[in-house]
Amino acid sequence: MTAASVEARIGEFVSRYSPQIGPELREARARLRALFCRGFELVYDNTNALVFAISPTPVSTDAFVSVAGYPRWVTLFFSHGERLHDPQRLLQGRGRRVRSIRLQTAAMINTPEVEALILQAALPLKKAFLAAPPLATAIKAVAATQRPRRPSRALRSG
Repeated sequence: MTAASVEARIGEFVSRYSPQIGPELREARARLRALFCRGFELVYDNTNALVFAISPTPVSTDAFVSVAGYPRWVTLFFSHGERLHDPQRLLQGRGRRVRSIRLQTAAMINTPEVEALILQAALPLKKAFLAAPPLATAIKAVAATQRPRRPSRALRSG
């Protein structure tokens, strides 16, 4: 797939979101990408969400941070969030590994506190990023069945 065809496909994925969430997801993706000049952006159009993950390699398990679009919000995920020092207590979640921040706006990614968490998460991968090619995007998976990308009527009125 060419870069243009990948971006066209991503445009189709994002267009399924509401006029409120689609632009926020697009901007969150752009802001996250801007922090990494090397590596891979791995795209997953999953059952529950559209996910843009950053990895130093094209291997899914090496992805450490991602933004995901849901019908009513965009979330920033840290794959090994349990390891991060979070003095501002921004990270949510109680699972064994993953922590997240529900973004009020995409601009939150570039606040000093959130950027510090992203850079802290990337630090163990510094060597791998230095060896990586310029940032490239790959669509890794598209789920055959997906939940709606827009809020249901009941959620919109409530």
